[in-house]
Amino acid sequence: MQIMIGSDHAGYNMKNEVAEFLRKRGYNIQDVGTFSEESVDYPDFAFKVAEGVAKKEADYGVLICGSGIGVSISANKVKGIRCALVYNLEVARLAKEHNDANILAFGSRFMTASFIEEAIQIFLGATFEEGRHCNRIRKIKAYERGENDER
Repeated sequence: MQIMIGSDHAGYNMKNEVAEFLRKRGYNIQDVGTFSEESVDYPDFAFKVAEGVAKKEADYGVLICGSGIGVSISANKVKGIRCALVYNLEVARLAKEHNDANILAFGSRFMTASFIEEAIQIFLGATFEEGRHCNRIRKIKAYERGENDER
């Protein structure tokens, strides 16, 4: 499984730790940066990960910034992306089961590496439940295409 990972300067150290954890568990990791603690703009890296996932260059993405909010907002601007800001383990599971998320976002200033690693494992171990959730995902996709949908 291919996972694309990116961060801004606030998430740089956490990104490296999480990427190494995932590599040790056999995942193929594509790190798109940033590659230092020098100040950068989080949208640049969120867009790289989101575009890579949207183009199927990776199965899933992981984004880390200070709060997780900026990267999640940015990633969700890319067509085909459903990025979930994860703040507890149940949300990590539901992001896959109910929302079929393809990117997870985390805040390095509010979470430990062990929490992020556990949340990613829970997400990757979960399965999209389909059923009533398919209609909701269909509506999101239709809206992205600019189609009028029953709301």
